[in-house]
Amino acid sequence: LGLVSSFFLPLNRSRTCCIQVLSLIQLSLSLPLSLSRCFYPVFFHIQMLWELVLLGEALVVMAPSPAESSDTVLALVSCISPLRYCSDFRPYFTIHDSEFKEYTTRTQAPPSVILGVTNPFFAKTLQHWPHIIRIGDMKQAGEMAKQMKVKKLKNLKTLDSKPGVYSAYKPYLNKDEDIIKQLQKGVQQKRPSAAQNAILRRYFLELTQSFIIPLERYVASLMPLQKSISPWKSPPQLRPFVQQDFMKTLEKAGPQLTSRLKGDWIGLYRHFLKSSNFDGWFRNRRREMTQKLEALHLEALCEEVRRLTFFVLAREQLPVRPGTLAKLQAHIEAVILALPEDLQGILHKPSTP
Repeated sequence: LGLVSSFFLPLNRSRTCCIQVLSLIQLSLSLPLSLSRCFYPVFFHIQMLWELVLLGEALVVMAPSPAESSDTVLALVSCISPLRYCSDFRPYFTIHDSEFKEYTTRTQAPPSVILGVTNPFFAKTLQHWPHIIRIGDMKQAGEMAKQMKVKKLKNLKTLDSKPGVYSAYKPYLNKDEDIIKQLQKGVQQKRPSAAQNAILRRYFLELTQSFIIPLERYVASLMPLQKSISPWKSPPQLRPFVQQDFMKTLEKAGPQLTSRLKGDWIGLYRHFLKSSNFDGWFRNRRREMTQKLEALHLEALCEEVRRLTFFVLAREQLPVRPGTLAKLQAHIEAVILALPEDLQGILHKPSTP
C-alpha cells in the first residue's frame, strides 16, 4: 500500500494522471490495511476519530511521507465499515490539486473531506481546519505513550508541532477504557501485529454495528405490508423517514442493547442524520427497498396473469359475446410480452389454479 501511495505526487498533475490516481486508490482499498499500525501513533483517540469519520467531519492528516499519509486516510475511511464513507477523501493531497485554493481559503468552512498531506506548508495553510491529526514516523514506538490528551488547535502554530490530535471536538460517547487497556497490553507484551489489528477491526465493527442496527430496524419498518401490494394498483410507496419517530425508537431499541458504551447517543444520531454518510446510506437503503417492492409487485402481477390465463382456458365455452375471451387473451399476452424473458417462459408454461 505504501508503494502504491508513493506514486500519488507525480501522478496528480493532469486529468489523465488523476484517473490513474483514482485507480490506484481503488487498488489500495482492496489490499490488506493494518489499522493497528496506522492508528498506533494516536490510538488513545481511536473512538473520537471514529465519531469524526462517522459524522463526515473535515479532517487533515499531516504525515512525514506519502505512504503514511495515504495509509492513515484509508484506515480512517475504513474504520466505520460496513457503513460506506460517502464524503470525499484524498489519501495524498498536494499543492497541485485543483481544490488547493478551495481547501486552503479561510473565507468559508472546510468541506466534508479527509485530506492526507506531507508538505510542511500545509501546517500553516490548513491551520483553520477543525480537526488535525499529526503523526510522526510510524516506526517510532516511543510516541505512543505521549498521546494521552487532545491538543488545542491554537497549539498548532509551528512546523515542528508534536504528533497528536488537534481539535476542539467533544465526543458524544464516553471513552472506552477497555479497548485502550487491551491495546496497551498488546504493545507491552509484544502481541503480533495481526492480532492487534484483529482486535481493532472487531472493535470498530461492533461499534459501527451497534450504531447502525437501530437505523436499519427503523427503516425496515417503513416498508408497506405485503398484503397492501395489489396487481391492480401501482407499487406502494415507502413511508417517509421521520427523525422524531426514529428518536422515539431509541428508548427501547437503541444501541444500548448491543453496546456497553454510555454517552449522548441521541446527540450523535442527530448529528449523523445531517451528514453525507447518512444521506448516502439512506439513499442506498431506499433504492434497495423500492426495488424489493417493485419485485413483489411484479410477482403479484405474474400470479394474477397466471390466474387469468387459467380462467380463459377453462371457460372457452362460456356464453359471452364473440371476441370477449380473445380480447382478454390478447391483453394477457401483451402483459406477458412486457415482462422479462425468464418470467415470460414461466407464464407460458401450462398452469394450474
